[in-house]
Amino acid sequence: MKTLKLIPLLALAGLFAGPAFAAPKRVLVVTTTVGFRHTSIATAERVLAELGKQSGVFTVDYARLDNNEPKFKGADGKEDKAKSHAAVKEVLAEKMSRTALANYDAVIFANTTGDLPLPEREALLDFVKSGKGFVGIHSATDTFPGYPAFIEMIGGQFLRHGPQVEVDILNQDKTCGACRHLPDSWKVFDEIYQLKNFDRTKVEGLLTLDKHPNDKTPGDYPIAWKKKYGAGRVIYTSLGHREDMWSPEEKDEKGNRKNPPETAKAFQQHLLGAIQWALAIEPGDVPKKAPDSK
Repeated sequence: MKTLKLIPLLALAGLFAGPAFAAPKRVLVVTTTVGFRHTSIATAERVLAELGKQSGVFTVDYARLDNNEPKFKGADGKEDKAKSHAAVKEVLAEKMSRTALANYDAVIFANTTGDLPLPEREALLDFVKSGKGFVGIHSATDTFPGYPAFIEMIGGQFLRHGPQVEVDILNQDKTCGACRHLPDSWKVFDEIYQLKNFDRTKVEGLLTLDKHPNDKTPGDYPIAWKKKYGAGRVIYTSLGHREDMWSPEEKDEKGNRKNPPETAKAFQQHLLGAIQWALAIEPGDVPKKAPDSK
């Protein structure tokens, strides 16, 4: 397995606000898909595990199939979608039942897609409402397109994207650990989502664009945000399509690298700060009795 160059531990030390004796939080990383599957998922899985290990803030468990989700083939050599779906359903029944979720402090949807066959969809929402964390990365907003309650929880829904492009992302919150290390304008090359069912009055903006990523028409194009959900915390970033966003040593599926190593290192720190916020480790906790979300 390839060893990834991650942020030096000392460079991350300023992000950690928890007491030195605190036990690491338990985080479930979900990478199952029933729609489009990103080639960056394997890299995402490794990076998230290494961020937890290096920081000491959290440990990682996975809801995934072995060998990075193999496709089950039929006699004709094509994917047997029924078998693939059944395998995903079995994994999620084990890892994301109401009982199983009680073992975790946060759930990360890392490039999940489609209507995942959860054993009980409401259990995930109740998990977050109870005071736990949820982190959505990239196509997490392209998950459960037919489940309005999930869309309301995460705060927005994938609509479309244009060609991958270089953009100058505006930093809206220099106080949040997910953004405080970023400049006022952060240049990245990635697949930039346009969203629907997004209401800026219901979220706290973290990163955004003030113009269309491709045609540059002025407008509001959110990239990342955080919000309260019941007594829990939800944070989302739409970045993370490309392998070279996740790791300074990776290239995309075509063997190209569009982002310099510094961009990947900044993205890793963005993710670590997001996870830490979702785990309520930083000051400024969620109110103990936040109103329930419908």
